[in-house]
Amino acid sequence: MYEFKTAQELLHLCARHKCRVSEMTVLYEMEFSGSPRGEVLSRMRRNKVIMREAVKAAIRKQKKTSYGMSGGDAAKLLKASRSKKMAVSPLVARAMAYAVATGETNAAMGRISAFPTAGGAGVIPGVLLSASEKWNLSEQKLLRGLFTAGAVGKIIAENATLSAAAGGCQAEVGAATAMAAAGLTEMRGGTPEQCLNAAAIALKSYLGLICDPLGGLVAVPCIKRNMLGASAACAASDASIAGVKSFVPFDEVVFAMKNVAKTMSYKLRETALGGLAVTKTGLRIRKKMGLNGIKQDENEN
Repeated sequence: MYEFKTAQELLHLCARHKCRVSEMTVLYEMEFSGSPRGEVLSRMRRNKVIMREAVKAAIRKQKKTSYGMSGGDAAKLLKASRSKKMAVSPLVARAMAYAVATGETNAAMGRISAFPTAGGAGVIPGVLLSASEKWNLSEQKLLRGLFTAGAVGKIIAENATLSAAAGGCQAEVGAATAMAAAGLTEMRGGTPEQCLNAAAIALKSYLGLICDPLGGLVAVPCIKRNMLGASAACAASDASIAGVKSFVPFDEVVFAMKNVAKTMSYKLRETALGGLAVTKTGLRIRKKMGLNGIKQDENEN
């Protein structure tokens, strides 16, 4: 009754039942899992708690990872967000800090909510937690944002992929940016159409984003890509709320993402054989980790 696989189907259900994207997502999850509403909400609350803990842990500990690729940047950004010298708004600056914090906790082997994946886990808590705090929103509105983000992630997973190994970083940070844009729009009182429109604006700007982690670790460039994804999600939500529409509908953007993934070189899909992973810095980290060298033909463009 509440099953949806595309944005068009989701919007149709929201119109039929006269409800928000978040409510439709809850109804779907109740039907799919056979769980009562209270249990569905409780599971999302646990995700929220883990997200908050991950952010706080990185800012408090500022722990550098073994190869020195991450640690301490979240605290720097949070401090800067309180100044008047940032070009972006205080909310966006905080969102960037929280996104980095999540990535730093993950890189330091801490606990995160892989929402939607470990590589893209910073964008959604970065955006939604910071908005909730900045605007003093209720837990109910924060949960609405998380469920709406989940709906967008479901559509991407059903019709393309959430795996960088299969589709590059467009499938992780790109997907997370779309999810966060929709979730933030829901938290601001946006319509279902505005939520999916924000997701389309966000995702189409990340088509083709490669996955090229130094040494194969989820640290560089993953963490700072989450940081910029958080700012992009806020911008996409602003645009949608302002009435700017994506000329290409969300379902078509997801279709394009799948096509891009099919044509992307394997070197650019989480193998650490291309992009930044084979720069001088990337190869130095690889050697430091004791990994095998890369043959010349693997290092060619």
